[in-house]
Amino acid sequence: MELDPIEFSHIPVLSRQVIDGLTVRPGGHYLDLTVGGGGHSRLILEAAADVWVTALDQDEDALTAARQNLAEYGNRVKFIHQNFASYEFTPNTYDGILADLGVSSYHLDQAERGFSFRHTANLDMRMNRQESLTAGEVINEWDEQELANIFFKYGEERLSRRIARRIVEKRPFYTTTELAEAIAYSVPPKYRHGRIHPATRVFQALRIVVNDELKVLETLIEKAPNALVPGGKIAIISFHSLEDRLVKHGLRNLPLLRVLTKKPIIAEEEEIAENGRSRSAKLRIAERINSQNDE
Repeated sequence: MELDPIEFSHIPVLSRQVIDGLTVRPGGHYLDLTVGGGGHSRLILEAAADVWVTALDQDEDALTAARQNLAEYGNRVKFIHQNFASYEFTPNTYDGILADLGVSSYHLDQAERGFSFRHTANLDMRMNRQESLTAGEVINEWDEQELANIFFKYGEERLSRRIARRIVEKRPFYTTTELAEAIAYSVPPKYRHGRIHPATRVFQALRIVVNDELKVLETLIEKAPNALVPGGKIAIISFHSLEDRLVKHGLRNLPLLRVLTKKPIIAEEEEIAENGRSRSAKLRIAERINSQNDE
């Protein structure tokens, strides 16, 4: 199926801050580990002359859209369908590496992908549809204790046990809206009508589990810095506290890196007004330092 590039338009968050932070240089080679619709990659390609980008995404829809959106750059962009955790990072290759960890608006808006309970859809949530584990399998087959644990650990949901009990009583669930409704009725009315829908944290936990998001992030932080040239920068944008904590400590604990952001860079009011998704974005940047082996 040919995608309309606009359908997978990727409004890049913190775009100016990312480009400034990477200090894109003429003739540089950059690695975009989550190309999405190509928004950040386009900015990198436009930031200096003769820039090259290697663009990864585990979602085939994203790569199809990025190929269309970045077609004008020809062979200056190399596309790879792969999860960044399994990518072979070649040492001393890139002048900059970017990972935008957020779920794209495309995923949330495409009902059939099952990421959002705003639409009725199968409980899927796989970023890479070649993987087998789905949210439906987790909800309908995992035991009550396992569900409570993941809701608490990955959703930071304080009513995790209560919600897990209700789910096990009422399952099987086949659609996102059925599940969201059951979660809403398992919590007190005051919680049900709070600022965020009571299913939000559970859906976050399911997405993290289905896509093994925290494990792949740990792998990225461990492997990617080695692929930078001395002086090269790594920029990581996260969207919730579990990811941000991992990024913060992971970058700080690597002897190869010097952290350039004491506090995370966040969006300004003007950007938040234009793109609500940027509200929760946190950008951290580190620089590869010269090791004895490089001198």
